[in-house]
Amino acid sequence: MEPVSVLRSRVESLLLVSDEPVAPGDLARVLDADAGEVEAVLREIAREFSDRGMGFELRERDGLWRLHTRRDNSPVVEAKVLDGAQQRLSRAALETLAVVAYRQPVTRSQVAAVRGVNCDGVMRTLTLRGLIAEVGVTGETGGAHLYATTDLFLEQLGIESLEALPNLAPLLPGMDAIDALDGEMEG
Repeated sequence: MEPVSVLRSRVESLLLVSDEPVAPGDLARVLDADAGEVEAVLREIAREFSDRGMGFELRERDGLWRLHTRRDNSPVVEAKVLDGAQQRLSRAALETLAVVAYRQPVTRSQVAAVRGVNCDGVMRTLTLRGLIAEVGVTGETGGAHLYATTDLFLEQLGIESLEALPNLAPLLPGMDAIDALDGEMEG
């Protein structure tokens, strides 16, 4: 087996220490290299990791690259991570997260209307864990905060986009029904 190039070795090292997805141009700037060459190296690494069935893979999303554990290994990785190292989400948190994921952007009161209980504390917990984030306010006077899922949510599920979620949305009430429920809860 022949040794890898200095550029590839350095790109791999930078990928290992990057805690966020990185653009080829950012790596090129740090390495004082051509962005096109860096992108070619990234594609080579991704292809080799995939062809060899490595325990990790290099994925590109929206022009940004990041190392991930191999999707096929998710069950064992999850078992290790959840083995006392990470607290599981409560049923209330999972329900709230599902409502946000399928109906985003959504307000706290809309989520509460679907769940039938106040969800302020759960929404705060999900925000602190980085699974949801405030993405704006409603157009109403004194508008309510709107929430949506984050990239971390997608990463934790091992999916590229919300389109990869199972089709459960038809089982949830539509936004008109949610608004009606929300009005009933306030009245």
